[in-house]
Amino acid sequence: MEITCASTSSRDLAAVAAERPFSPSSSSSSISMPHSRPVKVIPLQHPTAAPSSSSSSAAAAAAAGGSLWLRWRSKVKRMTWVEWIEVFLPCVRWIRTYKWREYLQVDLMAGVTVGVMLVPQAMSYAKLAGLEPIYGLYSGFVPVFVYAIFGSSRQLAVGPVALVSLLVSNVLSAIVDSSDELYTELAILLALMVGVLECIMGLLRLGWLIRFISHSVISGFTSASAIVIALSQAKYFLGYDIVRSSKIVPLIKSIIAGADGFLWQPFVMGCIILAILLVMKHLGKSRKYLRFLRAAGPLTAVVLGTGFVKIFNPSTISLVGEIPQGLPSFSIPKNFGYMTSLIPTALLITGVAILESVGIAKALAAKNGYELDSNQELFGLGVSNILGSFFSAYPTTGSFSRSAVNHESGAKSGVSGIVTGIIMGCALLFLTSLFEYIPQCALAAIVISAVMGLVDYQEAIFLWRVDKKDFLLWTITSTTTLFLGIEIGVLVGVGASLAFVIHESANPHIAVLGRLPGTTVYRNVEQYPEAYTYNGIVIVRIDAPIYFANISHIKDRLREYEIEVDKSARRGPEVDRVYFVILEMAPVTYIDSSAVQALKDLHQEYKSRDIQIAISNPNQDILLTFTKSGVVDMIGKEWFFVRVHDAVQVCLQHVQNIKEMPTTPDPPPEESPSLLQRLLRQTGEDLSIPELESGNQRPPASTETDPQLEPLLPRKP
Repeated sequence: MEITCASTSSRDLAAVAAERPFSPSSSSSSISMPHSRPVKVIPLQHPTAAPSSSSSSAAAAAAAGGSLWLRWRSKVKRMTWVEWIEVFLPCVRWIRTYKWREYLQVDLMAGVTVGVMLVPQAMSYAKLAGLEPIYGLYSGFVPVFVYAIFGSSRQLAVGPVALVSLLVSNVLSAIVDSSDELYTELAILLALMVGVLECIMGLLRLGWLIRFISHSVISGFTSASAIVIALSQAKYFLGYDIVRSSKIVPLIKSIIAGADGFLWQPFVMGCIILAILLVMKHLGKSRKYLRFLRAAGPLTAVVLGTGFVKIFNPSTISLVGEIPQGLPSFSIPKNFGYMTSLIPTALLITGVAILESVGIAKALAAKNGYELDSNQELFGLGVSNILGSFFSAYPTTGSFSRSAVNHESGAKSGVSGIVTGIIMGCALLFLTSLFEYIPQCALAAIVISAVMGLVDYQEAIFLWRVDKKDFLLWTITSTTTLFLGIEIGVLVGVGASLAFVIHESANPHIAVLGRLPGTTVYRNVEQYPEAYTYNGIVIVRIDAPIYFANISHIKDRLREYEIEVDKSARRGPEVDRVYFVILEMAPVTYIDSSAVQALKDLHQEYKSRDIQIAISNPNQDILLTFTKSGVVDMIGKEWFFVRVHDAVQVCLQHVQNIKEMPTTPDPPPEESPSLLQRLLRQTGEDLSIPELESGNQRPPASTETDPQLEPLLPRKP
């Protein structure tokens, strides 16, 4: 359906105007204008809903809630008993489709590879956390089995990780000395608290909260944390104790202050083992046929260090010492009175665990062709931490390095995790007597080689080239983490990230649109310099939802566009000011009550200056909001359009008629004629289409019009 504004005479217009006043702020596209060309306008379908009361709004909300409940209930009814089991036991999904002949061998190899890698790493990370090495082995035992059952990722390798270990050490060392038994009990209690938080977030489907932390913040945080972790392990290389801190300045001061206690034997041994680890990791990454070296690196370091100590028995190299043999026993965490002081750290560890685990789990799921539910993943991690705390485990999560090795080894399911857990159990039962001869510097070298890859300086270079704001976020997060500590670094990074989000939301992109030559398409004039605009008309596109935080910025920009008019690429009748402001609202997905009220105020402000607002292409929800709030009645239904081009056609006809008025001296202000009177006095014919676009004021040679011709387009020969 199309509405055509056909030509009419001044006498007819006078008859219409006698019934309804006429001005840019109140004119209708359905009222014929003098000497106007036919204008094809696609009618906009307005909702019939009247402004609703609070009771009707409540009824609508109740109806929406009822519809959501009905959809959820219908979905529940359609679920089979197998699907119900899969909800609570995700392992059933891969068990049902498991190809034993094809998958079992690769899963066994992947499980053995990760298990061999996890044994020395678990002891190393336990030392980093300030715990005895045996608790690292405990943390790599029960949680691995539990996650294989409740976790949704088939390649994620769960267990102790360096970053979480550093967080545990940082908070607990401020409460109690690491040699005290309370230190270990609090670490186990922390695992229970982290597990409960992860389960709550998974059940309430709150995994989306992590999306507010940008990648640049994560990269800056992990890079700075890796440096702190590496420096904290320097004491095993140097042979003397240094202060335990998550800040770089106290660590460096302590290293310098204790230089007189330097021992060259552990330093040389640690450097040699670290060099071997880095070479094996590089060869494993760069050559596919040598990728087994990457996983074998930690075991090689342990074997070499233990062999050297067994042969030469150096007295200056500290060893791990005696490790109790046997599987962990069941025990409930104690000292719940310290929970209040541990809550901030539990929240921080939960956030870090989610970022580290869910991120790599989703990436591995995409590479292996299956879908992963992040909320189910949170629940699986939470259950593994809760049950792990009952067996003397400290907080665990997914590991980047071990998960990558698991994937590269061809793991297809949770069977690889079960195999890894079996290897950890065998180590606890039969190999602990050998572990007491492992040099401390060898474990420190394993930690340093693992975290060196987390120093992501290449990401900083990339952000500098691509987005300076993200580079600033990376710099802020890494700097505050290094100098002010991990907790403050995370808070500052997340705060800065949210501040950037709020700033971008409160200052949305707004574009002035122009018409591309030979088309009815309107695009940003800055992006398309060849696009031209029309005198007296400003077309503005708002590229964001409109709400209380950004409406002030939008109004300020609209005033700027009204005043600062670029006339270099404008066409049409030459007028001295703006008469129409067209708002293209296709990108606007939401508008709130504050923005609606501000739009009303803007309309009144424009009306006082004889400027008319036209709305183009609002979506259904926004149009319904305008209808209920009275904006449609205030502006006029005739000023709501489907296309920008429709709005331009109608507005351009009005501008043309304003321009064709006789240039007589203006009467005194008290006797100034209205716009209607000026329109009624105008004479002459309408401008031709090419002249209208070019701004030529000469009347056309012929007044014949084709009703079917698309206005503002060149005539067909």
